[in-house]
Amino acid sequence: MRTLLVGRRFHPRNFKTINTPKAQASTKAVTVRDDLDVGTLYQQGRWKEALLILQVKDISVERWIYIYLLQGCIERNALTEGKRIHAHMNQRGEFMADTFLSNTLLNMYIKCGSVVDARRVFDQMAERERDVCSWTAMIAAYSRHGPAREALALFHQMKGQGARPNQFTFSSVLPACANLGYLEQGIEIHYEITRSGLQSDVVVANALLDMYAKCGSLEKAREVFDKMRQRTVVSWNAIIAGYAQNGLVDEAHELFKQMPCRDLVSWNTMMAGFAQNGFVYEALGIFKEMHQPDVVSWNTMITGFSQIGLVDEAFKLFKSMYRPNIVSWNAMLAGFAQNGFIDEAYMLFQKMPHKNVLSWTTMMAGFVQNGHGEEALRLFHQMELAGVKPDSMAFASILPACANFGALEQGMEIHEKIIRTGFQSHVVVVNALIDMYAKCGNLWKARELFDNMHERNVVTWSTIVAGYAINGFGREALKLFEEMLHCGIGPNDVTLVGVLSACSHAGLVDEGYGYFNRMSNHYQITPSIEHYRCMVDLLGRAGHLDEALDFIEKMPIEPDAFVWSCLLGACSIHNNIEVAECAAHYIFKLNPSNSAPYVLLSNIYAAAGRWADMRKVRQIMKDRGIKKAPGCSWIEVNKKVHAFLVGDWLHASVEDLSKV
Repeated sequence: MRTLLVGRRFHPRNFKTINTPKAQASTKAVTVRDDLDVGTLYQQGRWKEALLILQVKDISVERWIYIYLLQGCIERNALTEGKRIHAHMNQRGEFMADTFLSNTLLNMYIKCGSVVDARRVFDQMAERERDVCSWTAMIAAYSRHGPAREALALFHQMKGQGARPNQFTFSSVLPACANLGYLEQGIEIHYEITRSGLQSDVVVANALLDMYAKCGSLEKAREVFDKMRQRTVVSWNAIIAGYAQNGLVDEAHELFKQMPCRDLVSWNTMMAGFAQNGFVYEALGIFKEMHQPDVVSWNTMITGFSQIGLVDEAFKLFKSMYRPNIVSWNAMLAGFAQNGFIDEAYMLFQKMPHKNVLSWTTMMAGFVQNGHGEEALRLFHQMELAGVKPDSMAFASILPACANFGALEQGMEIHEKIIRTGFQSHVVVVNALIDMYAKCGNLWKARELFDNMHERNVVTWSTIVAGYAINGFGREALKLFEEMLHCGIGPNDVTLVGVLSACSHAGLVDEGYGYFNRMSNHYQITPSIEHYRCMVDLLGRAGHLDEALDFIEKMPIEPDAFVWSCLLGACSIHNNIEVAECAAHYIFKLNPSNSAPYVLLSNIYAAAGRWADMRKVRQIMKDRGIKKAPGCSWIEVNKKVHAFLVGDWLHASVEDLSKV
């Protein structure tokens, strides 16, 4: 076999012609002179020509040539070419025990976005070949791209194998603690940093500062900040962001004013801090002070105005942007959809010059949140036809459309797509699947998904508890709640809505009071209007109507029409006219155009034989132009949901569907 030492000289001829399938197809060939080495080609920017040399199978190259070429892949984000170089290295098998070369290969895969391939290279390295750079590269990759738990697992494995973390390792693993909210592990790593004498390293200190701030430990974050001998603009930005993200905007602003110098990130951080905490006009003041706001600045303001319902102001800003990017379009789209302007949102969606998966997801979620589940499902299919692949958030956004309509067949079809695309292990997707199956009445399937989950969060537990509650299994729901607490997962406000609903369905009044009282005393959760509704429903279902009325009158927040409607519904069950009249009085004031309470009160009068009062209520409805909303039901046939009104014989498929 003839061996050419590429990187010195080609010999014995003056020219060598290398043909590739692509070159042959275009009737062109790349000609490389033998007296030019690969290093020269690389330095001249002729990287592809240098790369083509590797396609001559009988040549051997020196290690630094591989390093040059892999570095070129990093600079060009050329993953495919990097894989070809890797294949050539495997074929030759000459440098596979070379730590520096393996680290370069590892780095190439990470920088080109393929953490899976990087991990494969890492796992193939012998233990003695891995140095601190190898470990740090993989830890940093998992911290940045996920899963963050893998970064922590590798960090502990690294120490177990005797490798000593350096300042770059520590600054790479701390973001994993920050992303997961693992304060205790972050504190342990802080102790290790102190023992290693690296606490004064500015990069490490910045990472510690960021970790404590994101984990909500502002005292620790400020302690690290105050002890820093050298502070960079990154240090100031991290502490300002920490205060702002934890709602301490005044403290953040005071630090912002004290900054010796500010960069664009500083301005955007302070502006976002104001906007995210509802101080949108203060954010606007920062925005106007900026010499040259970037697209992030504009997008922050659009989102800020949208979050407090000032959609017109947000849209004015959007229209005044010179070149809105796709993030700008998505932010404005979300602003319209989340504030109920669904028609405007869809018009904007149709005008978008480019759409990514987030654009489609935002529009679908908007349809679902505004009660247009059918349109959301239609849009999901259009997205697939457009060649846009759904991600985890797209699946999690469309499944509630099936849940709200009881479209089990379509939900099962989407479940199959989730399995085919590999998202069946994503917690947010499985949570949505559990919710969909439970609301569609298939509690067995919901429980099967729950039991098979390797990782459960508070949303998972809240969803399964609510699922059992709405299907009438109140005691089983409470058992699951106790199991959740036993697993060390604290409830949130949504969990307690499910728990109180379970008590209501099971008629457990004393237990309901117990859970309600523990909300603020034990779980530090301030009861919202939804929790008060659940308590009124609980007392009403159990027949304690006077107690329910007394409970409403003592509420620290103003009862809404739904609270009074819960009481009125209970009066209908227990035939209590006096309390019904009181409840109806408040509902008529709060929601005068809703026909349901008028009909319910007139039925209560009719059941008691008070026909004159019944006719009086009906006359009030007539005088106010209020018509009873017809009853509506849905049926799913061949993966299509059909809606029927009472007495509806005009539906196109009524004859076929009546045979089902």
